[in-house]
Amino acid sequence: MASSKFCLNIAGDTPSSNHLFDAIANQCVPVIISDGIELPFEDVLDYSEFGVFVRASNAVKKGYLLYLLRGIKKDQWTILWERLKEIAPHFEYRYPSQPGDAVDMVWEAVLRKKSSVQFRHHRKNRYTRSEALLKRI
Repeated sequence: MASSKFCLNIAGDTPSSNHLFDAIANQCVPVIISDGIELPFEDVLDYSEFGVFVRASNAVKKGYLLYLLRGIKKDQWTILWERLKEIAPHFEYRYPSQPGDAVDMVWEAVLRKKSSVQFRHHRKNRYTRSEALLKRI
């Protein structure tokens, strides 16, 4: 994997697998074959800057992947690879944790989601509380 330029990340029967993380750790440009995959830290990382996305319907066409990947020029691949090296520390677990490492990224993601969860929690009570007030009137 470490000597590969591209690493396939095919959507499987589980929502997550190590293939993507292995590709990133080995600085191998991920080729993500999925139409609806949810990627870690996607709200802050633009995966199109360091990966190649392929629709599943195209990936099954004979010769499509080879044609696509062979068509990526060396300078285009280098841009993807350089960006991949920049974001790789976000997927590394360190002890003790450091700013920008995987642990830090997970906690930052939790904090970003916390407010939306709180809003949803309060929103679900909007009508039940209002309806309870109407019953008292």
